[in-house]
This record gives sequence, structure tokens and C-alpha cells, in this order.
Amino acid sequence: MSKIGTAFSRGKAFIAFITCGDPDLETTAAAVRAAADNGADLIELGIPFSDPTAEGPVIQGANLRALQGGVTTDRIFEFVRELRRDVSVPLVFMTYANVVFSYGAETFLSTCREIGIDGLILPDLPFEEKEEFLPVCRKNDVDLISFIAPTSEQRISMIAKEAEGFLYIVSSLGVTGTRGEITTDLPAMVRLAREATDIPCALGFGISTPEQAATMASIADGAIVGSAIIKLLEKYGREAPPAIGEYVRSMKEAIRAVSDFPPV
Repeated sequence: MSKIGTAFSRGKAFIAFITCGDPDLETTAAAVRAAADNGADLIELGIPFSDPTAEGPVIQGANLRALQGGVTTDRIFEFVRELRRDVSVPLVFMTYANVVFSYGAETFLSTCREIGIDGLILPDLPFEEKEEFLPVCRKNDVDLISFIAPTSEQRISMIAKEAEGFLYIVSSLGVTGTRGEITTDLPAMVRLAREATDIPCALGFGISTPEQAATMASIADGAIVGSAIIKLLEKYGREAPPAIGEYVRSMKEAIRAVSDFPPV
């Protein structure tokens, strides 16, 4: 089992997303620690990119603020190296293929292994083109996380069979962001995925309330939340970490409440 798998070994997982450097890396460090201390089982760290095509306005804004603040990939690597002194939960990078490609995939992934990054999520990497990064990810023991979207249809089983770490199931069409209602037939997507793989399935995109998190956890193995956390950073800035800790605690409690029940 990869270290990512351990995030799902104690019941339904809560996965938090935080953009590195919004508003600065010191705040990011405090936010990550607050999330981990309050029940986050795995944390996605966003490496800012100038054209984040999968992101809605909330996370786009976080990318812009971080880049304007001078954050770089090298600074994020050093930040994670320091973070790993006391943060033990699995960490994965979420960024875009061009960030890895322009840095040099071999150097990027070998550094990930050195500093303790467990997985990599590239939302703009088509499944059919993943071989460009997969060998070097495997060489460095970094799981390349696959996506399944509502439009995947007949490709769900094919993608799931080759999944590593966990399977990121996109709950709705469009970009990231909070939603009042999620209408995708998620149980059917999860059933198809589970027929093809034993890798945990986590649902993301649009989840913001404890009720939504509990519903997603009752369907899959975990829930992923990003925009709602970024909104707290946007609202409170450097004072956000305590609010993030409280929010994560409420989400984890909602998920924990359904952990003892079988999936839908």
C-alpha cells in the first residue's frame, strides 16, 4: 500500500486542498498544520500556474495572489521540506503539466520524492497522454492520480484499472467551485470504478458543506474540498488558519458519522 492508501485505512477520508503561497507560504504552512491537526487525512498542495484551466474564479484568484506574492516552485519545494519536519499526513501536489514539463519532469519528481510528496495530480493531463509522466513518477514512488469525470462514460473502467494512489472522481461538469446541489449520478460512476479497481475513490468539485461531505462519503471513500477553504483564506488572509481548522473539523466530523455505514 502506498502512503496515500493509508489516508483511507481508518475510514472515510477528508482531503483538503490549499494553494501554496496564498497569501504567503507562512500562512500556507499554518493552514496545512491546522487542517492536519483537525482531521484532514490527506492534503493537496496547489502549485500556482498562470492559466489554471480546471479552476473556477475562487482558486484562480488564489493562484493570482500567490504568483503576485512571488511564490515559485523552488520556494514551494523548500516549504514542503520544512513542513515535513512535523506534518506526517500524505501530501500530493496539484498543478498543471506545463509546470512539471518546464521544470523538467525528472528533476521535479526526484525532488518530490526527496521532500516527501506522495502523489501528483495534473488535471490537464489526458489519460491517453499520461505515459509522458507515469514512468518517472513510478521511478520516484510518486503516485500519478487519475481523474474520472461525468463525461468519461465508457472510459471509466479503463481509467480505474490503471489508477494509482486514489481515484479522483469529479462530481460535476465544469470547473472547481462550491455548488448548492450536485446532480451527477455519482453512485453509478463509483460502482463502475469499484468493479475495475480496489484503489480508493474520492469525490471532489463543488463540495462545501458538512451535509454534502457526508453524502459524498456515503457514496465513495472520501471527499475533497478546495474552494471553500480558499474562500476562508480570501476572507481572513493571514488570520485564516484557525477558521480553516474549525471548518476541517466540522467536515471531518460529518464524514466520520457515515464511516461506519456501508457505501451506497
